[in-house]
Amino acid sequence: MKIQKNIKLGKINFFISFLLISFLLTLDTISEEKDVIKKKYTKIKILDKISSKNISLKLINGENFEYSDLIIKSIKCKHSEFDDDPEITAYVQVIDLNNKKKDEVYVFNGWMFSSSPSINPFDHPVYDIWLTGCD
Repeated sequence: MKIQKNIKLGKINFFISFLLISFLLTLDTISEEKDVIKKKYTKIKILDKISSKNISLKLINGENFEYSDLIIKSIKCKHSEFDDDPEITAYVQVIDLNNKKKDEVYVFNGWMFSSSPSINPFDHPVYDIWLTGCD
Protein backbone atom coordinates (compact mmCIF):
# COMPACT_ATOMS: atom_id res chain seq x y z
CA MET A 1 0.00 0.00 0.00
CA LYS A 2 2.84 2.40 0.86
CA ILE A 3 4.54 1.68 -2.49
CA GLN A 4 1.38 2.64 -4.43
CA LYS A 5 1.19 5.99 -2.55
CA ASN A 6 4.84 6.68 -3.39
CA ILE A 7 4.20 5.86 -7.04
CA LYS A 8 1.20 8.21 -7.10
CA LEU A 9 3.27 10.96 -5.41
CA GLY A 10 6.06 10.38 -7.93
CA LYS A 11 3.63 10.73 -10.85
CA ILE A 12 2.20 13.93 -9.38
CA ASN A 13 5.70 15.37 -8.81
CA PHE A 14 6.67 14.45 -12.37
CA PHE A 15 3.53 16.12 -13.75
CA ILE A 16 4.12 19.29 -11.71
CA SER A 17 7.78 19.38 -12.79
CA PHE A 18 6.73 18.95 -16.43
CA LEU A 19 4.27 21.86 -16.17
CA LEU A 20 6.86 24.07 -14.49
CA ILE A 21 9.50 23.37 -17.12
CA SER A 22 7.08 23.98 -19.99
CA PHE A 23 5.96 27.26 -18.37
CA LEU A 24 9.57 28.42 -18.03
CA LEU A 25 10.31 27.53 -21.66
CA THR A 26 7.28 29.53 -22.78
CA LEU A 27 8.50 32.57 -20.85
CA ASP A 28 11.93 32.21 -22.47
CA THR A 29 10.50 32.24 -26.00
CA ILE A 30 8.34 35.27 -25.19
CA SER A 31 11.39 37.20 -23.98
CA GLU A 32 13.30 36.24 -27.16
CA GLU A 33 10.54 37.71 -29.32
CA LYS A 34 10.88 41.04 -27.50
CA ASP A 35 14.61 41.25 -28.41
CA VAL A 36 13.82 42.18 -32.02
CA ILE A 37 12.01 45.43 -31.45
CA LYS A 38 9.59 46.40 -34.19
CA LYS A 39 8.90 50.08 -34.48
CA LYS A 40 5.84 52.00 -35.70
CA TYR A 41 7.66 54.70 -37.69
CA THR A 42 10.43 54.71 -40.27
CA LYS A 43 12.75 57.69 -40.62
CA ILE A 44 14.16 58.34 -44.08
CA LYS A 45 15.96 61.14 -45.90
CA ILE A 46 15.17 62.12 -49.46
CA LEU A 47 17.66 63.99 -51.62
CA ASP A 48 16.45 65.84 -54.69
CA LYS A 49 19.46 65.51 -57.02
CA ILE A 50 18.36 68.39 -59.24
CA SER A 51 17.83 71.06 -56.56
CA SER A 52 20.29 69.53 -54.04
CA LYS A 53 17.70 69.82 -51.29
CA ASN A 54 17.16 67.08 -48.76
CA ILE A 55 14.28 66.46 -46.42
CA SER A 56 13.85 64.18 -43.42
CA LEU A 57 10.58 62.25 -43.20
CA LYS A 58 8.94 60.11 -40.55
CA LEU A 59 6.74 57.52 -42.25
CA ILE A 60 3.98 55.59 -40.49
CA ASN A 61 4.50 51.91 -41.24
CA GLY A 62 1.82 50.49 -43.50
CA GLU A 63 0.62 53.83 -44.88
CA ASN A 64 1.38 55.48 -48.22
CA PHE A 65 3.17 58.83 -48.22
CA GLU A 66 3.18 60.97 -51.34
CA TYR A 67 6.28 63.10 -51.86
CA SER A 68 6.42 65.05 -55.10
CA ASP A 69 6.36 62.36 -57.85
CA LEU A 70 6.83 59.37 -55.52
CA ILE A 71 4.57 57.25 -53.34
CA ILE A 72 6.61 55.81 -50.49
CA LYS A 73 5.37 53.07 -48.19
CA SER A 74 7.29 51.57 -45.30
CA ILE A 75 6.03 48.10 -44.40
CA LYS A 76 8.28 47.25 -41.46
CA CYS A 77 11.13 48.85 -39.55
CA LYS A 78 13.19 47.14 -36.88
CA HIS A 79 16.43 47.18 -34.96
CA SER A 80 18.58 44.10 -35.27
CA GLU A 81 19.07 41.68 -32.43
CA PHE A 82 22.85 42.08 -32.40
CA ASP A 83 24.13 44.16 -29.49
CA ASP A 84 27.70 44.76 -30.63
CA ASP A 85 26.81 46.50 -33.92
CA PRO A 86 23.16 47.62 -34.03
CA GLU A 87 21.60 47.60 -37.48
CA ILE A 88 18.39 49.30 -38.54
CA THR A 89 16.49 47.65 -41.38
CA ALA A 90 13.25 48.63 -43.09
CA TYR A 91 11.14 47.14 -45.86
CA VAL A 92 10.22 49.99 -48.20
CA GLN A 93 8.21 50.24 -51.42
CA VAL A 94 8.42 53.22 -53.80
CA ILE A 95 6.20 53.95 -56.81
CA ASP A 96 7.10 56.62 -59.40
CA LEU A 97 4.03 58.61 -60.46
CA ASN A 98 5.77 59.89 -63.60
CA ASN A 99 5.70 56.40 -65.07
CA LYS A 100 4.38 56.81 -68.63
CA LYS A 101 2.63 53.43 -68.64
CA LYS A 102 0.75 54.18 -65.39
CA ASP A 103 1.06 50.53 -64.38
CA GLU A 104 2.23 51.43 -60.86
CA VAL A 105 5.34 49.28 -60.95
CA TYR A 106 7.60 49.68 -57.94
CA VAL A 107 10.76 51.63 -58.58
CA PHE A 108 12.06 50.13 -55.35
CA ASN A 109 10.65 47.19 -53.41
CA GLY A 110 12.96 45.71 -50.80
CA TRP A 111 14.95 46.00 -47.61
CA MET A 112 16.99 49.10 -46.79
CA PHE A 113 19.90 49.01 -44.36
CA SER A 114 20.98 52.10 -42.43
CA SER A 115 24.67 51.19 -42.18
CA SER A 116 25.05 49.96 -45.77
CA PRO A 117 22.74 51.74 -48.21
CA SER A 118 24.71 50.34 -51.15
CA ILE A 119 23.64 46.73 -50.41
CA ASN A 120 20.21 47.31 -51.95
CA PRO A 121 20.31 50.83 -53.43
CA PHE A 122 17.37 52.97 -54.46
CA ASP A 123 18.09 53.88 -58.09
CA HIS A 124 16.16 56.87 -59.41
CA PRO A 125 17.27 59.68 -61.77
CA VAL A 126 15.87 62.51 -59.63
CA TYR A 127 15.67 61.27 -56.02
CA ASP A 128 17.87 59.43 -53.60
CA ILE A 129 16.37 57.80 -50.49
CA TRP A 130 18.19 56.35 -47.50
CA LEU A 131 17.16 54.97 -44.14
CA THR A 132 18.11 56.91 -41.01
CA GLY A 133 16.18 55.24 -38.17
CA CYS A 134 13.07 53.78 -36.56
CA ASP A 135 10.74 55.08 -33.85
